Amino acid sequence: MTPIYLNQEEAIRRMEAFAKEMTPFIFVISYDKAKAIVEALDAVDPKEMLFNFSGVSNVPSDLSAIRSNVEWQFTPPSRDSYHRSFKMVQDAERAGNSYLVNLTCRVPLHTNLTLRDIFLRTTARYRLWIRNKLVCFSPEIFVRVEKDRICSYPMKGTIDATLPQAQELLLNNKKEAAEHATIVDLIRNDLSMVAHHVTVNRYRYVEEIVTHRGAILQTSSEICGHLHPYYQEHPGELIMELLPAGSITGAPKPKTLSIIQNAEGYDRGFYTGCMGIWKEGNIDSAVMIRFVDEEEDQLYYKAGGGITAMSDEESEYNEIIEKIYVPIC
Repeated sequence: MTPIYLNQEEAIRRMEAFAKEMTPFIFVISYDKAKAIVEALDAVDPKEMLFNFSGVSNVPSDLSAIRSNVEWQFTPPSRDSYHRSFKMVQDAERAGNSYLVNLTCRVPLHTNLTLRDIFLRTTARYRLWIRNKLVCFSPEIFVRVEKDRICSYPMKGTIDATLPQAQELLLNNKKEAAEHATIVDLIRNDLSMVAHHVTVNRYRYVEEIVTHRGAILQTSSEICGHLHPYYQEHPGELIMELLPAGSITGAPKPKTLSIIQNAEGYDRGFYTGCMGIWKEGNIDSAVMIRFVDEEEDQLYYKAGGGITAMSDEESEYNEIIEKIYVPIC
């Protein structure tokens, strides 16, 4: 069946009804929480939607993509338009309205791969395809819930892995370190709304991601707490309380959301939203980054990065270009 789009209240009710019945379900929620898909796992039609979240998948065993060389061409954001958005963000930060803003843009894309081909050929930890709508191949965990334990893994900081001493350059970059510290603090505060004894278990660990252009390195942290009993029984309210994710907004979150809306000039839609699975009281979910969608027969790749008052515009512009990849060897 074609996915049914729900508003926030409808999504919460449906998630909690499934949970009460102990029915495993998938959820896909837009950045602004205004639109959501919530469906029982065994009711998802693979002709309409495919998913693979940490190995939990509905991909038919006989389904495969055409194995051809990847054509991947895009039109970078114009320097003028990026400069305007970048300046709006930094002006707001220097006025004291935000410490960190995740500024994104949409980039027209041409590829010989269909959205479904991209899904089938990528190797990301979390993958989703919705027919004629979008594909997402995200490396970033949003939250994981196991019994009464909740953990989040914000990802901030990227570098080309082929650079000499790339890991040292990334870890020693003062701007990246400050950005990461801000997001970890924000996520720790967010988790404290739904959990107690929240701690940072791992800080700025490095992971390598393989792409069609070579490997990149990214830094993440692990933040965990003990989930309040109420939220163990109300997964819909839990997810909505934590959205949108701090790693793709900034801090402080409410004011930063307003800055993003003014600076970006487009509707993110499901990009930077959340997708995941609930099963037997546990949740595994991802932030919807590394994302391609289709609008009026045109594909768009959406990408961005964190901007602080000390950010260099040229470096931030180049980071966006670096993120327009597919994780295909």
